[in-house]
Amino acid sequence: MNEKTLLASGSPITQRIDAVKALLAWKKISSDPLPEFVEMGAGDSRLVLVLSKKKDAYYTVTAAGCSCPAATYHPGTRCKHSRKYFPQEANIRDSLPGWPDGLHGPVDPEVVI
Repeated sequence: MNEKTLLASGSPITQRIDAVKALLAWKKISSDPLPEFVEMGAGDSRLVLVLSKKKDAYYTVTAAGCSCPAATYHPGTRCKHSRKYFPQEANIRDSLPGWPDGLHGPVDPEVVI
């Protein structure tokens, strides 16, 4: 029996246009014109297929990474696709009461200096 070993990649794989067109046909979504992005899943399993600038492939973007060349050549840095489709949470201090500007410590309204 011939077995093929699949290459385990740590990052998402760029998708061909014809593969995404087949997916869109299966989902009954028009592929003319090609959509700029296709979202699938929800929550932690969400992924976005983003049309490349040359319109020759779709980059696969997840919360963990992106298949675009910028993400490949600059590991550890978030590419523009990751920043756009998976924005990081705002600084937690900004959401806490008593931190008016997120830069300084909590402010007690009862203490007057």
